[in-house]
Formats: sequence, C-alpha cells, structure tokens
Amino acid sequence: MRDALVAAAFRLFLERGYEQTTVDDIVALAGVGRRSFFRYFPSKEDVVFPDHERCLADMTAFLAGGSDDEPVRRVCDAARLVLRMYAENPTFSVQRYRLTRQVPGLRAYELSVVWRYERALAEYLRRRFAARREGTLQADVIAAAVVAAHNNALRSWLRSDGRGEAGTAVDHALAYVQSAFGGVPVPPVAEQPEDVVVVVARRGTPLWRVVQEIEATLGRG
Repeated sequence: MRDALVAAAFRLFLERGYEQTTVDDIVALAGVGRRSFFRYFPSKEDVVFPDHERCLADMTAFLAGGSDDEPVRRVCDAARLVLRMYAENPTFSVQRYRLTRQVPGLRAYELSVVWRYERALAEYLRRRFAARREGTLQADVIAAAVVAAHNNALRSWLRSDGRGEAGTAVDHALAYVQSAFGGVPVPPVAEQPEDVVVVVARRGTPLWRVVQEIEATLGRG
C-alpha cells in the first residue's frame, strides 16, 4: 500500500506537476481512501520523502552500536547509509531530485531532513567528545563537514542522472573529512589524476570557511 501510494503520487507529479496534484488525486489513482494515505504519510510532502524516516532510524541505531575508537570514521560510515538509500533506486532518486529543484516548498522540506541527519551525527560526536576542550564545537563542525562532503558528491551523481558509481565520489569526499579531523590521509584518485583541488587560505582562517571553499570548488568542477 505504501509503495503504491508513492508510485501513484510520482506518476501524477510527473504528469500534472506537484502543485496541481492533490491527495485526493493520489488516493483515487492508487484505489484507496484518504484515511489509508494519512496512515502512512502525514502530508503530501512526506510522500516525496518516504524513506528518510527509516534511514534516520537506521543511522541512529548504527551510531549507537558503534565503537568509540574512531568516531570521525563512524559518522562518515553513517553518512554512507544515506547514500545507500539513494542508490537502491536511482530512477526514483533522480526524479525526486528534479522535483525538489522545481518546488521551493519541497526544497525547504529537504533541508529540514538534512538538518535532522546532521543533528544525529552531531549528537553522537558530542557524547564522544564530552571530555574534550570545545568538544561540542568540534562535534558540530565535523557533523556539518560530513554532511557537506556527502551531499556535494551525492548531488553531483544525481545531476548526472544517476550514472556511474556514486559510492566512489562519496568515499573520496568523505576522505577529506577524515583527513582533516580523523588523521586519515586522503587516498589518491589514480583514475583521475587531474582532479586535484588546492585551497590557499590565510593562517587563522575559520575551518568552516575552508570547508565551504572546498565544497564550492568541487561543485564547480
């Protein structure tokens, strides 16, 4: 039933447009009642993102069951759960990406979902860094960096219509985070030796500014 509602919704979104499609239209095409729709989705926006609640729960469980030895590596691995969710159905993921680019309300909804992922990562790191000086600040900065690196690579893959291997790009982006915060060197990309980003910054430049510049440069590439 849940999958049928999602399929009906996206068929109508593609044919008529998101704003022109109502919940009544969706349930009519799916052959169910309004009560069935709201049993699975609180709103029309939620049917566009049917898998994020499950993914967030999986991420939270993954972080809770992890070792404390390498917390930065752990949050990077947690971010890969989100990538796996997108890669499970590339066609649907690309359709959703295009739809959210067209509808400002969905873009705002998506940002709120991204914020929840970032909070889950930050809360895990805050617990691990509780004894550190400025541990809360470190946790928040690292969580934001992980999300930025992951999303930069993920969106590049979505813009390519889901062609190629998304995991390679995400792994390379997350390697920058581990290099900066986890002491793990970034592995070279032998397949694309020319794909090198060099950022020059003044001593004392805030770390968030450096990360922002790297993300912007990779996005232009």
